[in-house]
Amino acid sequence: RANPEARVGDMLETETTPADFGRIAAQTAKQVVMQRIREAERDRVFSEFNEREGDIVLANIQRQDQNGNWILEVGRAEAILPPNHQVKTERYRPGNRMRVLLLEVQRNPKGPQLMVSRGDRAFLRRLFELEVPEIHSGSVEIKSIARESGMRSKVAVTARQANVDPVGSCVGMKGQRIQKIVDELGGEKIDVVLWDPDMSVYIANALSPAQVLSVDLDETVKTASVVVPEKMLSLAIGKEGQNARLAAKLTGWRIDIRSAVTPEMEEEEGAVDDDELARRAVAALKAEATGLESAAEEGFQPLILDGDTEAPKEERRKVRPNNTVVYRNASYGPLPEEMPGESVRLHITGDEMQVRTESGRVLATYPVQTGEGVEAEKV
Repeated sequence: RANPEARVGDMLETETTPADFGRIAAQTAKQVVMQRIREAERDRVFSEFNEREGDIVLANIQRQDQNGNWILEVGRAEAILPPNHQVKTERYRPGNRMRVLLLEVQRNPKGPQLMVSRGDRAFLRRLFELEVPEIHSGSVEIKSIARESGMRSKVAVTARQANVDPVGSCVGMKGQRIQKIVDELGGEKIDVVLWDPDMSVYIANALSPAQVLSVDLDETVKTASVVVPEKMLSLAIGKEGQNARLAAKLTGWRIDIRSAVTPEMEEEEGAVDDDELARRAVAALKAEATGLESAAEEGFQPLILDGDTEAPKEERRKVRPNNTVVYRNASYGPLPEEMPGESVRLHITGDEMQVRTESGRVLATYPVQTGEGVEAEKV
């Protein structure tokens, strides 16, 4: 007996070596066992991350491949951050850690492959859910997000419970909550606006921080005509149209913005007909022939014509990064409003130059001078 103390029902272990079990057979058995272990490990990792799709995970930056993809390490898995999900204003350095959104988990012969993103709108949504308890609990709901990653985003929120301020909840006391999100996104500007079931009110809120006077909706083509004060026109449109573009994405409507003074200006220009122009010309000639006093007695307001005075001319320039403009190699400014990169109109009359916005509003007036060593950027 192999074990004298064995009883009925006990298990006996006996070491047996087959006659043809040599070195090669042992090596094959080892490889099969190791392969099964590796497959079990891959299945475990796949199951772990497959349940976390749409969540934010912490990743270590490893390297960049020849296609521009960044290879990241997330736990025991390898993640890929493709160029279309990267933020152009961010700089990734091997060895750094950062938070990313887990988009997709794919099976691969070498193990699970994770697709991650930092530029997706869902990444911003998840950051709000992490930093704002009211959103996580459901008392505040994110209705829509429009994002240009690295530059600016707009988030529309609404309250699902009474006596809850949705915008204030997202911003936090002294802006602490929103600042954490801005810091995570590398300084990306975020506008939190109040969602409203009335589309007119919603569009007006979406154009924040600009003030809106009126909104006219065309339901057939989903177009909104928005009127803003003249001083708010550039703010409503935004740099390179960014504010208006994000508002359109946020609401799903096409938005046409115009200044409140535009109709008045058109009416004023249309009021000067041919008879009025002729009357003014006669008054000017009469004043030149008989003198200003006789013209005044007849009730005319003559135009004073000076042959030595140059006719006003106008040119366009782009505002330089230091908030100045250049004319005839001389620099003027800084302008009273921050407008780097925007287009302005230079209205020159004699030795005076006015800097105007595209809508015609006068920003500043300077005496014309000459300078050297500055190149103007014409539009």
